[in-house]
Formats: sequence, structure tokens, C-alpha cells
Amino acid sequence: MRDNTIEAFFALVRTGLWGEADANLNLNANDNLFEGVEWEKIYQLAQEQSVQGLVLAGLEQYKNLNVNLEVNQKLLLQWIGEVQVIEQRNKAMNVYIAELIEEMRLEGIYTLLVKGQGLAQCYNRPNWRSSGDVDLLLSKDNYEKAKAFILPKGVLTEPDEDGRKHLAMKVGQWAVELHGTLRVGLSAGMDRMLDKVQYDIFCGGQVRFWIDGQTQVFLPAADEDVVFVFAHILQHFYKEGIGLRQICDWCRLLWTYKDSLNHKLLETRIKSMGVLAEWKAFAALAVNYIGMPVDAMPFYSDDKKWKRKAVRVMEFVLETGNFGHNRDYSYQKKYPYIIYKAISFWKHLKDGAFFFSIFQLDSIKVTWRRMVVGVSVVIRGKRHE
Repeated sequence: MRDNTIEAFFALVRTGLWGEADANLNLNANDNLFEGVEWEKIYQLAQEQSVQGLVLAGLEQYKNLNVNLEVNQKLLLQWIGEVQVIEQRNKAMNVYIAELIEEMRLEGIYTLLVKGQGLAQCYNRPNWRSSGDVDLLLSKDNYEKAKAFILPKGVLTEPDEDGRKHLAMKVGQWAVELHGTLRVGLSAGMDRMLDKVQYDIFCGGQVRFWIDGQTQVFLPAADEDVVFVFAHILQHFYKEGIGLRQICDWCRLLWTYKDSLNHKLLETRIKSMGVLAEWKAFAALAVNYIGMPVDAMPFYSDDKKWKRKAVRVMEFVLETGNFGHNRDYSYQKKYPYIIYKAISFWKHLKDGAFFFSIFQLDSIKVTWRRMVVGVSVVIRGKRHE
């Protein structure tokens, strides 16, 4: 974690995330910040963590301060080209989202956009954020209507099995997911609270909106979205691996709505979900690694206990990459079903031991639940996790 290249990587992420003020702070703290940096490694880290745009924005800020970064010109041009592709994809995705929302409304289908492009609007440069899927959250009736609407339009990539109220499609070049619920399957307490938050959205009108072109796209209100985003972070942290992009999304959302968030409500929800320890560890990570302003991070503590946990969490983030980018899943296709499930079982146990070193009680509950679900899947002879 003390490697000069990794320190430079985090400095660039911070600067891309918050702007030139952070660049000045970094330079004042360390005049030799970029001395001997391996730029190919920084580029690799940016790709693994899906923060290519943020790091390039950081490079721009330092260049504006007349800092000689000595980045290989060929690598820099490749990097710029990649971010231009990200930018163009975001613009095209926004057009598609507007068209999709309008088409669905004409059919009497009303939906909320969650995750991705809605969160991107909290960034200084929304189109430089690496995009993902088009995720739509729907009430019970709208979910069924949306299924009937979208199924003829593309190829099914993940069917809605066992009444999970989750369906994934490939529609042209876009990955579209329908969600009737945003449960994460880590604990019953978490899922109950996520259901309650969803109820508050659909029955209590807790929404905000983004004007996408000329289309009004509804998003969860900030108080509700913060809970969804953090639950999604924990889902990937415990199940496959989490990258910096999702943590940056969480930070930008908290920063954008820092003056209006209901901290008392948030604390009630986080405690009810039983994840206050995880929140404090990720808060320490956000402040100490990616420069989240302390006054905008609820429940932050500078106690060394949380900083130690943040170090362990960041080790896992760097090891796994965004959505498990660095993990080898080739065994799932190499071996027969029972053998690959046995390998998965062993890997889950190893992960569980690591999580236990950070979050003792919660890791036991999560690992046990994953084991039970995994065994039941094998018994039923199904091939999804």
C-alpha cells in the first residue's frame, strides 16, 4: 500500500474526483509524488478499477499546474482514446435511455433508473465515468408489464427464475436489467430494509429526477439512493469483488446531497440493516484514500480501528478489481458442474475467512447464507450462483 506508483494512482483518482484544489494539496504534501512512477501500472489499475476517466482528469489537473508527469506519449494517446470512447458511449447510452423511457411511458409503464447513468450526474464530468448496464426499478405491476414489453426487443441473458424479480436482456448494444426488488441476499435484515426503502419510493413519492435531453428520468431520492448504493457496494464486496468506481459513485452522491441528507433517517436504516461497521470502514477508506471531505461523510470516525479495517478493505479492492475483474472464473467452464461448484465452495470459504478478519459477526452471517444458498442450488441442479 506504500508503493509510490499506488500512491500516485490514488492522488490522481482524488484529483479527478474533486478537482484542482486536491491537486494543490497533494503537491504541497509531497513534492516528489510522481518520481519513479510506473505509468503502465497506473493505467492498468485505472482499467481494473473502471476509473480511467477520473485518472485522466487527474492527469489534466496536474498538467494545468505545470507538473512534469513524464507519461509515455503513446500510452497517453491510447488512454485519451479510451476515455473518448467512454464519453461517446455515455452520450449514446443517454440517448437510448431517453428513448426507452419514453417508449415505456407510451405503453403505460413507469420506472425509475437506478445505479449507473443517474449516479453519473453527480460527477464533474458525467460522460467520463465508465458506464455499465441500464438498470430499471419497477413496482410489481410495472415489472410484469415491462417484462412483456422488453422480451421481444432483444436476447435474454439472465431469466427471471424462482420469482427473483430480476431479468437481464441484451437489447442491441445495451445491457438492460429489470428489477422488481433491489434485495442483495446478504441478510434478512438488509433485505427487509431495502424493501421498506423501495416502498417509501413507490408509495411515498421519494424520487428525484434528471433531465436526459428532453426526457424527465426519475431516480430514487437521495436519502433512498444512498442506502441502495451502499447495499450494492456490500453485495459485490461480499460476493465477487468491488472496485473504486462504485465507491466513487457513493462518495459523489453523498457529496452532491450533503446539505439535504437526513442523517438521522440514514443512521436508523444503516443500523437496522446491521452494517454500521461496514459503513464506518468504507467511510475511513473514502476519506483516507480517495479524499472524501470529512464533513460530507456521515458517521466518519478517525479512530485507528476503522483506518485499519479500511486498509484491509482496500487491499481486497485492489486485488479483485471492479466486479471481480482480476479473479479467475475460467474453472466454471473447464470442469463438470459438481467439480466447479466444489471449487466455488472452497473459494467462498477462503473469502469468508478474509472477511472474518475485518467484520467478524457479519462475515459469519453472510458466509453461512452463501453456503446454504450454494448447497440448495446444487441440490436443485441449477447452474446460477
